[in-house]
Amino acid sequence: MRIRRALLFMPGDDRRKIEKGAALGVDSIIMDLEDGVALNRKPEARATTAAALREVDFGRAEKLVRVNPFSIHLWKEDMGETVAARPDGYVLPKVESAHEIRMVDSYLAAAETRYGWPVGSIRLLAIIETARGVANLRDIAESASRLDALIFGAEDLAGDIGATRTPEGWEVFYARSAVVIHARAAGLQAVDSPFVDLNDLAGLSAETRRALMMGYTGKLAIHPRQVETIQAVFTPDAEQIARAKRLLEAHAAHQAAGKGVFELDGKMVDMPMVRAAENVLARARAAGLDVDG
Repeated sequence: MRIRRALLFMPGDDRRKIEKGAALGVDSIIMDLEDGVALNRKPEARATTAAALREVDFGRAEKLVRVNPFSIHLWKEDMGETVAARPDGYVLPKVESAHEIRMVDSYLAAAETRYGWPVGSIRLLAIIETARGVANLRDIAESASRLDALIFGAEDLAGDIGATRTPEGWEVFYARSAVVIHARAAGLQAVDSPFVDLNDLAGLSAETRRALMMGYTGKLAIHPRQVETIQAVFTPDAEQIARAKRLLEAHAAHQAAGKGVFELDGKMVDMPMVRAAENVLARARAAGLDVDG
């Protein structure tokens, strides 16, 4: 599964912004046909997005398209106008049931067969941002093999349940935790909600670190200036890598000597700490860092 640390939204009807996003070195670009586009510009956004998929050099960035939700019945038009341009995947907003994922899965399987592409090659990411979506997390997470990630949508969820958004986020904490638990239980990535204050990079960094500590593997970005901060947080630094390697080397040595739990730097080391160190190195490798040389 490819690395998705920062996933940057760009309006699907703005070719210039899509091209700007493609040049940033971001892990994933989401060309938005939903909230970022006015209702009377949806047809233009589909055409612009399809052309960008065919013509823009995205480099290593993943090419994703966010379609409109099932509730307004535009998702088939969105996919019908863009699938031939072969995006890497689709982002599905306001997912509330496994049935929705399976419908899209069947639609894409038919398209892949029609164009001679491997079935399952177009991936899916589902945004959980309603009370019903949270309630159905287990079924959603296990709905289709092409589903790669669950994305948490805090702002829409707060509106759906009548909560007041606060900087601390306790009003959505249960749902934020539940998305991680169900994603990881199903072997999926978990992507955190966007940080809406575009000028507070310190706050963005702090919230992203909290998401990382909760088990999230990435975070949505709503402005290019957020990308570097998000990707830096989800990329282990040299000190973290060295510490993880040292712990794993000590663990291997103690295992070879027939010892289980051991002490390192005044702390007892057991399997949860070993797995945490392995996760640090896995994130570093996924980010393209050489941790084995």
